[in-house]
Order: sequence, then C-alpha cells, then structure tokens
Amino acid sequence: MSNIAAEPAVQVCQGRPDAGPVRELLPARAVPLGESTVVRRLLPTMGRRMVGAWCFVDHYGPDEIACEPGMQVPPHPHTGLQTVSWLLDGEVHHRDSLGSDALIRPGELGLMTAGGGIAHSEQSPDPHSPMLHGAQLWVALPEAERERVPSFEHHRDLPVLREPGAAATVLLGELAGARSPGQVHTALIGVDVTLERGADAVLPLEGDFEHAVLTVSGAPEVDGGELEPGSLCYLGTGRSTLRLRADAPSRLLLLGGIPFTEKIVMWWNFIARTGEEITAARDRWQAELAEEPAAMSAASAGPFRPGPFGVVPGFEGPALAAPPLPSTPLRARGRTR
Repeated sequence: MSNIAAEPAVQVCQGRPDAGPVRELLPARAVPLGESTVVRRLLPTMGRRMVGAWCFVDHYGPDEIACEPGMQVPPHPHTGLQTVSWLLDGEVHHRDSLGSDALIRPGELGLMTAGGGIAHSEQSPDPHSPMLHGAQLWVALPEAERERVPSFEHHRDLPVLREPGAAATVLLGELAGARSPGQVHTALIGVDVTLERGADAVLPLEGDFEHAVLTVSGAPEVDGGELEPGSLCYLGTGRSTLRLRADAPSRLLLLGGIPFTEKIVMWWNFIARTGEEITAARDRWQAELAEEPAAMSAASAGPFRPGPFGVVPGFEGPALAAPPLPSTPLRARGRTR
C-alpha cells in the first residue's frame, strides 16, 4: 500500500528507552487512498512513531465495494522497508517490478521487501468480493539490511494456535513455538487473534518487546479495558503475558518487537537515514517516470527490464508521481516529539 498524500508530512523516528508496561490509546486520522478507499492511519501518530520495527499501520474497512472499484493504488516506489498486506475480507491484486503477480486473500500473507528499491501496485480485482477490510503495515529495515535485494513473498499457509474460544494466526515472527514462514530482519511479532463470545485467553509475550493491539472488529477487553474497532492501544514493554476477553465476537492484531533504536527518516513511501537519501530516491523515481512514461503505464509492458525501481507489468494507467519535497530540511531526529 502507498502513502499517496499530495503533501506528505516528514516522519522522523528513533527508538526510545523501555518505559515498562503502559496502556496508551493512540488516535487515528482518516486518509483517502486511491479512488474509493479511506483508511484509518494509526502509525505514525503524534508522539509515537514506531512499535518495535513496525512504523506504519493503516486499517481500512469494512467497506461495501460491490458497486465501487475498491482499492486502486497505481505503481509507486518503496525503499528501506517491508510492506505487510493482511486481509480480513476481500482480495487485493499485487503486482511489482520483480514481475510478481499475486492475488492476496484473507488469511494469506503478502510480504514485500523493498530493500534498495522496488515499485508495486495494488488493486481490487474485477470482479471482486462485495466487502473490503484489512490492514497494511510497514516494517523498517535495519541498517545492515536496508539496501538488500528486493523480494516478494506470498504465504497461503500460516501457523495457527488454538485454545477454547480463541485462535491466533502468526503473520510474522514466532508465538509459543509457532513461527511464520515470512522472512524478517529484526526481532518482531505480528499475530491475528480471533475471539469468540465469552472468550478468556492469555497470550505469552516477550518481555523485552514493546507491543500494541489494533482492534479490527468487536470490542475486546485488552489489559482490563475495552478497545473500540479501529483503535490502537500501545502496551509498552516488560510484559510476559496479555489477557484478552470478549463479550461478543472480536478480532485484533497484536504487533510487537524489540524497540528500534536506529534513527530513520520516513517521507512519502521511502525510509532512509538522511534527507539526502530521501531526495536521491525521489529523484530516481521521477527520472524513471520521465524517461519511460509509456513503459511505466502500459498494460503490457513487455519483457521485464529492471531499473533502480523498475516497471510494474500489467497495470493499466499511469504510475504515481512523487509529491514535492517539503521546504524544511529532512533530518533524522528523535522518535517522539
């Protein structure tokens, strides 16, 4: 998924010392995405930029799209991160400049590692399911991996842990011995938890991780208080377990990881370490658009010819142009304001 804001804010992030267990509700803001999708952006937000290496959290839907085009995000670039696509309802057609062409469905992991540079598009297929509901998340790559060769993984079978009234699907990382096949480059966890009516479950946690919970449906009780749908609750560090209860069917995403101590600059769809790197990535993308506009937008782009970002074969329509850079310098600063 892309950040398609015409004037994206500068996001500068850095890990901060462990604060111990807390319970902090983080506000969402509505952001239009493409032609007919509005997302709730929960990270980055005022005062908190990351949870472990998770640095971007969008929750969208449930949206009725039977008579709508659904998600329509044209080709756009990424650097220095991994995108994690997770669907609860509907489908998303992923294409990228590696030649990947995958239809991602509920319960399947779409994991794209941008590394030094990749381009991709995301669309609801035609025809598509009448409902669209999901989450799009980014993971910041550490210094040693942020220029790695880009890749795409599509995993249809993920480990599921079950106990009476509850099921936990491990998207990324490991929970209670169940490990996701998705490749990660920092210690982190991503889990989709489904709770039946009357469920009372306890999840084991890594004490040196920081964690947050995103409620996607229902109103589960997390750490002693209910969480409304579309809310993100930051739980801090130092927890060995997390109790979850539900008076009605509910679903949530547990995100966590070792606090990310590197400073990063996040602007538009790029993650880097300096403003100069962001400017260079933008210039690379704009140069590709200028040099090969027909190839960037053709429905049949012909043989794959990779460049700094590369062509996304099969997408009908123009790629996204990068917005203007802000007038203020792009600098890596602290993670919190």
